Amino acid sequence: MNQLKTLLPGRQSIYGTIAVLIFISGIYSACQSGKETAQVDADDIGGIVTGPGGPEAGVWVIAETFDLPTRFAKIVVTDDQGRYLLPDLPEATYSIWVRGYGLIDSPKKEAEPGSSVDLEAVSAPDAKAAAAYYPGGYWFSLLHIPNKTNFPGTGAKGNGISESMLTQAQFLSRIKSGTCLACHQLGSKGTREIRPTLGTFASSKHAWERRIRSGQAGPSMVSGIHQIGADGTLSMFADWTDRIAAGEVPEAPTRPQGIERNVVISQWDWADPKAYMHDLVSTDRRDPTVNPNGKLYGATELSTDYLPVLDPMTSTTGQVPLTVRDPETKSVSGEVLEPSVYWGDEAIWDSKTNVHNPMMDEIGKVWITANVGLPENPDFCKAGSDHPSARLFPVDRSYRHLGLYDPDTRKYTTIRTCFSTHHLMFAEDANNTLWTSGGGQVIGWLNTKKYRETGDEQASQGWTALILDTNGNGKRDDYVEPDQPVDPKKDKRITKGLYAVSPAPDGSVWGSSLGYPGGVVRLDPGTNPPETALVEYYELPLKESGEPIEGFSPRGMDVDRNGVAWVALASGHMASFDRRKCKAPLNGPEATGQHCAEGWTFYTEPLPQFSNIDASGSAEASYYTWVDQFNTLGLGENVPINTGNESEALLALKDGEFVRLRVPYPLGFFTKWMDGRIDDPEAGWKGRGLWATISTRTPFHMEGGKGTTSKVFKFQMRPDPLAK
Repeated sequence: MNQLKTLLPGRQSIYGTIAVLIFISGIYSACQSGKETAQVDADDIGGIVTGPGGPEAGVWVIAETFDLPTRFAKIVVTDDQGRYLLPDLPEATYSIWVRGYGLIDSPKKEAEPGSSVDLEAVSAPDAKAAAAYYPGGYWFSLLHIPNKTNFPGTGAKGNGISESMLTQAQFLSRIKSGTCLACHQLGSKGTREIRPTLGTFASSKHAWERRIRSGQAGPSMVSGIHQIGADGTLSMFADWTDRIAAGEVPEAPTRPQGIERNVVISQWDWADPKAYMHDLVSTDRRDPTVNPNGKLYGATELSTDYLPVLDPMTSTTGQVPLTVRDPETKSVSGEVLEPSVYWGDEAIWDSKTNVHNPMMDEIGKVWITANVGLPENPDFCKAGSDHPSARLFPVDRSYRHLGLYDPDTRKYTTIRTCFSTHHLMFAEDANNTLWTSGGGQVIGWLNTKKYRETGDEQASQGWTALILDTNGNGKRDDYVEPDQPVDPKKDKRITKGLYAVSPAPDGSVWGSSLGYPGGVVRLDPGTNPPETALVEYYELPLKESGEPIEGFSPRGMDVDRNGVAWVALASGHMASFDRRKCKAPLNGPEATGQHCAEGWTFYTEPLPQFSNIDASGSAEASYYTWVDQFNTLGLGENVPINTGNESEALLALKDGEFVRLRVPYPLGFFTKWMDGRIDDPEAGWKGRGLWATISTRTPFHMEGGKGTTSKVFKFQMRPDPLAK
């Protein structure tokens, strides 16, 4: 009591007395329970999460507000004593709740920064309720893939699988990389259930047949499923949703462990509910200190004609309008085949520019791949032109080009290229060469230094065919065509066009080549790329039977500072390819793809494998691998990170083990890219972060349903779960 009298002088107001008593009560309670609460600053909220069994370790605490110019949320993970600390919250009133495996959401509490709030976790009443919070990939793993005995497929009059599907792996590749999962998640609530508003059908198979005809994506979904065999594939999906409707649930994930508990995730709304993202940019890939604390720019692909903008310092959003050069350019967004249960007959996408991928240069200008006009190329691209690239390999048509946005002048400029574009990335050279993928038979580039100096798009661009040095003399010579056999006296042209593109520090340019088994391409530009460029092609290794040795079918890839390529595979692996391990010659008549199996290393992604697949891998279907070359996240330099579309997480490979950075809210996180930025090199973890956006074409499949818009996410790694 003497200590209490000291703390409560006689003339203190009754309100001060109550506040001190509450403070003392908190200290006494924490001491009695053996737990020390998190220390809270004026812009933090902290506390302890407990459940029926005591402290809840490895669960998420979510704080969300609508008080700022755009919706904002922050997510952290509790430590082994159930403590949490939400740091650096903008001034606002927040709803706070607990979400975690084995739980259902706790009741929300209101709080403001500077307060301590203890939370009560709520146990899930049954397995089905608990499974509602699992990543979509756990539900996807319940899919029964047709057994190997069904391949090669026997067509519509046989087992319903296309005759072109020669192996089970090839079939799985098309589901996970070539069709469905390239655009949206499978296993989300929006896909694992059939909504009654879709209609009444004789069977779930008929419901699925109608479902894939919905909305503006209907034509491409119908086309895709017929390529692999509509009857067999629809039966597979119908069986999946029938078993889930009957009560089948997947195995439970493990809660975040170790450094997975150190993540801090901030998120903002941007764009609008009818648009969808492909990706975003925050800085220069080569120097992540460019544009510190600056605005972020997104790419809305074929959904609409603007770049969404976020200022994370003020939580404000905006839009940069995009235009095409040719007024006759038509929308690429397509027509509604059948009404959507979300949007009815409304055509919600209306893009002409079809912007796909943004990159930022060394002075903060934003470069994008975007349509400029009609596919027919100008004359300087075609046969008869004196353009250095056109003389060697003329190109008649191109379907996406380049654009440049200057944030200082707010001016957008179109750049017509002779080659089609998809992704783009800057080389580390004096010309700031912008290399692109998507050219099919050619690889194209833009000398941005020359373009910024002259504005001459014709003189600033170039392209080359993909030529293998099959005669092994180290230089480019006359070549045979792709459909002709290798001639030991000549080189050989191939058509393994680039999907991803990633210039390496040594001046080479790497890219992924899609398909089955797929591979990676390395281009050496030489001194005059249209004439001197040579490529090397390394396929994923196959057995003599055509089955994969382990992984197969790459999608997005990146290269590290050592020239090692890292790639996301449809088989549920991250893979690395290190050409330094190759034992056979890298060029010559045998170096046509299947000549360096020893260069590949496979890392199984952390999801369950399909129950009837006996091969290595998992149900994961990461879209892209991005390498954190400069330690922008805080896990170290050269850490490869997969987009983890089915895990609803970023999957960072640290010392040979995956670190899962799960986004638990909203359910359905699906991204296609990330961008690391260092805002302040001297500020420790607070000065670094990894940025991503929601990239699903179906944001209405996510938690929140219709009206849910895309979001920007910032991932940060602090040294421990309570670091400020």
